[in-house]
Amino acid sequence: MLDSTIWWHVYPLGATGAPIRDRAGDGSDSAPRLRQLEPWLDYLIELGCDGLLLGPIFESVGHGYDTLDHYRIDSRLGTNDDFDHLMEACRTRGIKVMLDGVFNHVAVSHAVVDKGLAGSTNWEGHDELATLHHDDERVREMVTDIMKFWLARGIAGWRLDVAYSVPGEFWTDVLGRVRADYPDAMFLGEVIHGDYVQITRDGTLDAVTQYELWKAIWSSLHDANFWELDHALNRHRDISREILTNTFVGNHDVDRIASKIGQDKEILALAILLTLPGMPSIYYGDEQGFEGMRGEGFSADDAVRPPLPATPGELSDLGAWIYREHQALIGLRRRNQWLTHADIEVLDKTNETISYRVFTENEQLLIDASLTPTPHIRIHTDGETLYEWTA
Repeated sequence: MLDSTIWWHVYPLGATGAPIRDRAGDGSDSAPRLRQLEPWLDYLIELGCDGLLLGPIFESVGHGYDTLDHYRIDSRLGTNDDFDHLMEACRTRGIKVMLDGVFNHVAVSHAVVDKGLAGSTNWEGHDELATLHHDDERVREMVTDIMKFWLARGIAGWRLDVAYSVPGEFWTDVLGRVRADYPDAMFLGEVIHGDYVQITRDGTLDAVTQYELWKAIWSSLHDANFWELDHALNRHRDISREILTNTFVGNHDVDRIASKIGQDKEILALAILLTLPGMPSIYYGDEQGFEGMRGEGFSADDAVRPPLPATPGELSDLGAWIYREHQALIGLRRRNQWLTHADIEVLDKTNETISYRVFTENEQLLIDASLTPTPHIRIHTDGETLYEWTA
């Protein structure tokens, strides 16, 4: 089942060291960089994940969210043949692949702008982007065709960038057309704020990103305020009874969790993440304690989208202990797949401690987390300790 997948989320342009800005425009930056991810597939599996969630990989102007051609792999990453090679490597390992589809807007230099399929430049302050006309049948046909084109090459589904900005009726129409041929495909909508349940239902999405929970996890640990987490867990319980969410403590758009709260508290954040209902994703490098804070201007995201070394063997030993804790907690999650659709009950909380249980009719986990005197977490059931960690 796709909803029990644990995704390793990678931003390919950054992870492979591709140039993002100040491109020469003569093709000199073209290279089969997508193949650089192949040595990391066994690492993904050893970590305990079984899905690869890829950031944008289509031909674009710069950062990948300014698409120029949805049918072609970005020349900085290689060719469609390089993508097929990576897909085959994933298939042989049983790794599911999800692609990042930017269907709200395109680069202002995209051919569809001249054809009248997009306009309204300066989307959310970005004057290099033009919003697609979602009520235009040609746009609906185009997006349907793009989705099917890559699903035919073996992907498991789509992350829908800024899904909250696209009319729900558009998603209902387009996804209905795609599901007619690919009924098992998953569609994960990026939603930052708003009514998650209503947005999911209006667009017939399979899941949405859970930013509320992300904020509460790091913020409660940072501020020693588990009352905030208590509130968020109650919200997450109600939301999870209705829909599936993609849960996370890091992605390509936010500060690294280790930089926000420190590496010790990162383990608590991970343990909380992996004991809650939802479909979790791990952002590449978080499992090694990578650090980075977003900045300002055109290079704002560079620090949280760094290059990976050529192979996992070249990683620093400094992050090995964090990797081992990730393995242990992801392994616990994999052995308890019922957690995906579980219920939550907060049992007790103070500023610096929280206890909650996650359960179904037949299963239960108990989680006790504390920030005093040092970060500590214990996951147990029926008197048996399944995981325990102290800073």
